[in-house]
Amino acid sequence: MDTWTVGRVIDWAAGDLRSFSSTSPRLDAELMMTMVLGWDRVKLITQADRPLDQGELAAFRELHKRRRRGEPIAYLSGQREFFSRTFIVDQRVLVPRPETELLVDVGLRRTHSLSLCARVLDLCTGSGCVAITLKRERPTTSVIASDTSEDALAVAQLNCQSLGAPVTLVRSDVYAELAPWRGRLDLITANPPYLGDEDMGELPVDVRDFEPPLALAAGRDGLDVIRRIIGGAPAMLAPGGVLAMEVGAGTAREVAALVEGAGLDHLEIDCDYSGHERIVSAQKPLNK
Repeated sequence: MDTWTVGRVIDWAAGDLRSFSSTSPRLDAELMMTMVLGWDRVKLITQADRPLDQGELAAFRELHKRRRRGEPIAYLSGQREFFSRTFIVDQRVLVPRPETELLVDVGLRRTHSLSLCARVLDLCTGSGCVAITLKRERPTTSVIASDTSEDALAVAQLNCQSLGAPVTLVRSDVYAELAPWRGRLDLITANPPYLGDEDMGELPVDVRDFEPPLALAAGRDGLDVIRRIIGGAPAMLAPGGVLAMEVGAGTAREVAALVEGAGLDHLEIDCDYSGHERIVSAQKPLNK
């Protein structure tokens, strides 16, 4: 009988996933094996000749079926790293992306002078990765995280508990339920839905069929939610307060014009690791 070793199964799974258009078939196969065995990837190499028993093969087979259908690796494992912390994720929330870490960086940089006492609102919080990271990086900051999805807030609550981050969670459609913080916020961050109708039709299967559409789609041009965030920001921000948003590739200049039209100044656009203009931020004038 054939012996299915760690290395042989990984090789086979990687080849199979490659035929199903995975962009990282070898990595996917290795990560699924680490889930089954509880090993790190180094041990997969040193123990590549170790045979798998029937229970391990069955567990790997189930993960492989799910990945073959396009389900994201983060949903298979139930977690994703963000800012060197492990966040709980499932199909109720978007999988945190590396480019969103830049949103945290911009928010921290632009409120550096208020690092001991800033009041922060994170809109469209999803898993809570931005809000929780801001709280953990600056523990004395007061952080509110909101989302229109009750399911997403349930995941954010789990992450607040697992990562020891006392963040105030509020279910709200943009600013609708946030009147108590009107005119008091030093920073508003948002990674809102920003995909237009054409973008939604071009999504890869692992995003289109598994991640929540509510967190992705934003009308014909992808700016429906962003317009609402910008329109309400001046009333929510304290003088000198900062709005920082992640935006879709190719839309930063249009978003910047909306920001300036709302009366915010000191506009900045930051590029992500791929060189795309990704974060638009601006400040409420000090005299308003």
